[in-house]
Order: sequence, then C-alpha cells, then structure tokens
Amino acid sequence: MLDVFPDVIAYGILLLPRDLKPNEQRPVVVCQHGLEGRPQDIIEGDHYAYHDFAAKLAERGFITFSPQNLYIFKDRFRTLQRKANPLKKSLFSVIIPQHQQIVDWLKTLSYVDKKRIAFYGLSYGGKTAMRVPPVVADYCLSICSADFNEWVDKNASTRDPHSYVNTGEYEIFEWDLGSTFNYAEMAGLIAPRPFMVERGHHDGVASDEKVAFEFAKVRNFYQAKLKLKGRCEIEWFDGPHTINGKGTYDFLHRHLDWPKR
Repeated sequence: MLDVFPDVIAYGILLLPRDLKPNEQRPVVVCQHGLEGRPQDIIEGDHYAYHDFAAKLAERGFITFSPQNLYIFKDRFRTLQRKANPLKKSLFSVIIPQHQQIVDWLKTLSYVDKKRIAFYGLSYGGKTAMRVPPVVADYCLSICSADFNEWVDKNASTRDPHSYVNTGEYEIFEWDLGSTFNYAEMAGLIAPRPFMVERGHHDGVASDEKVAFEFAKVRNFYQAKLKLKGRCEIEWFDGPHTINGKGTYDFLHRHLDWPKR
C-alpha cells in the first residue's frame, strides 16, 4: 500500500518469480483488472475473463504487479466521477497519479529493471491502458485487451447496438472527447512505445469492423508515418471478452527482451 494524496492510496499485489536470482533485474508487467475487479481476481481462481494472467506471466519469469483501480462498488465510484466532473476532473485524475506512484515505487526495487515496466489491462483495465501510459511515460509499452474501440461512436450513437447510451454505465462519458481524442489519438500519444490490441471476435464491447476501422489509423501512424515496424500489433482470436494470452505474451517477451520458457 502506497500513499498518493491525503486519504488516497495505491494498493496492489506484487508477484516475484521463484527463480529470481540475487542481484538480477527483470522486466515488470503491471496487470490491470476490469470493472468491479480485484487484484486477486487476476492471480488465482481462473476467473473466466482473466485466467490468472498476472500469475501466468510470473510463471514465465516476469515480475508482475496487480493494482486496485477505483472502478468498484457500483454507484460509489460513479458518484466520485460525477463529483469530479464539475472540477474538470475524472476518475483518471486519481488513477493516473496512483499509477505514477506505483511505477516510482517499482523503480526503487533492486530486482526491477526500471526501463522495462509494461502495462497490460483488460476491459476497464483496457481503458486504463489507453489513458494512463500516455501520461505515465515510465510505462515502456501498453497492451489494451477487450476494450479497443471506435470510442466516439460507442459513446454517442443511439443506433449502434454496442453504445453506452443503452447501458447503465452513466459515468463513462468524458467531456469533449469527440473533438479531441478517439482511441487512435490516444494510441498516438503512446507512440513510439510499442502498443498492442487483444481482440476476441465474440467480444460484445464492439464489432470487429469498428475495432478494425479504428486500429487501421493506429497502424498507419506507426508503420507508414513513423516507420516503426513491429511496434504496433493486433491479435484477433475466436473468443469472448477475455484474456487470450498468446499473441500478447509473445509481444511482451519480444519487447521486454525476456526469453520464453
């Protein structure tokens, strides 16, 4: 547990590989749960969405840290969002400083390679993957799982069957986002650091067509404009709203320069 602001903490669970040697430094993957989640959910119990991905990455030799994000207790966190909005703030006005404190602390640990701290989040954790690494530059890469989208349409449309207009998630709308940042622009703020999307064909957050439309802009930015080949990827898999843990794990091994077991 780490202090952030008066009465605000950052909390999470640190996993160390069993074969960590004295004086060895290893890469870290910060693994983020989704809506109403807990750090424990992504470590044990084989939750249908997470499949213990923080523990499985530790078994592959990565150090992992699983933070608690604010989006728990239903209306309680949504009330915080509504209180923050008139102050020109949001949930991420708190979540971003929490993550900055987390990486500042991780960098003090003798067994952490401070240049190889990655972020991997699912669902609301995927929202975090789009919004935190652009500001917390200590994250060397970001993976957005089960969330990447054509975000403006999903927020504003009354025709799209995946729109938030038709759900109870009334906190989700972000002021003036439509004329500032869609997901392609958020990914552009992560560049030139590696960025990846994990997308299940049967994930109900969006259609494949909308995801592909938005991701094409990201790929064009990385590959065609910045000439950063191999740093921007998407994995399509035949599955639902879940961690697949195949292409993303390969991506982490490659860009964190850690050999596969």
